[in-house]
Amino acid sequence: MHSDSTSQELTEQTMAENDAAQSSTRPGPRIIGRLLFCWSWLVAALLLLIIAPPVLLVALIANRRDWVYPWADWGARAWFWLSGVKVKVTGQEFLDPKRAYVFIANHRSYLDAKPLFCDTGRRMGLVAKKELLKAPILGYGMGFVNVISIDRSNRDRARESLRIAAELLRAGISFGVCAEGTRARPGEMLPFKKGAFHMAVETGVPIVPVALKNSDVLMGRGTGEAWPGTIEMVMLPPVETSWVSNDEDLHRLVGQVQKTIMKELGVERLSKR
Repeated sequence: MHSDSTSQELTEQTMAENDAAQSSTRPGPRIIGRLLFCWSWLVAALLLLIIAPPVLLVALIANRRDWVYPWADWGARAWFWLSGVKVKVTGQEFLDPKRAYVFIANHRSYLDAKPLFCDTGRRMGLVAKKELLKAPILGYGMGFVNVISIDRSNRDRARESLRIAAELLRAGISFGVCAEGTRARPGEMLPFKKGAFHMAVETGVPIVPVALKNSDVLMGRGTGEAWPGTIEMVMLPPVETSWVSNDEDLHRLVGQVQKTIMKELGVERLSKR
């Protein structure tokens, strides 16, 4: 009982510290941030409604699914531009242009997917929550741009997702995933889910640890605010996966990748929800 109480107190203290830190880093008055938040999501909705239906219809009629990708890329870039958000990328020198990778990143903001999708310098797919793939228009369009979900609770679906991922990785298409599975608060790092690690191991491709910085300041979890600014995406040296042969090895791989990202972000310990 005492241990549980202490753990709860530490969690509440961490959340309070994170909230205070988030308040201190707010770039301007809260009302401005809320107006910019509404503007950013209005832009996203309009871009989706204007671009997606005609592009998907033409792609279906012409049987050219590949036509959707450049429009999705353009739409994501337009959203950031109209929201005043830029992306600074470092670490591209670590990547072999002839290899596919699984990019595994931290997750603190709705903004995190765009850098992974658009700014790694290569054709990308994403691993997303299965709930997103059920969303009208958005979920249907995701299927055209190599967005998959790995549902480990359903063995058959997980196996089919891994089969699709393996085909795409062999075709040279890399994947990006925010492995925490949900957005963390500022200063937090949640334990990584293993789905993307299984995908990398079972297809034999390296993992690129990615540290996404400042996205939580620009649109943090639970703030209802958005701000213009720059997200820094730091791509760290790839980690080979060919040595992983059992669950213990997989656990070590997850820990190695997560600790690498935590060190880059300056996070000292994992949080729990």
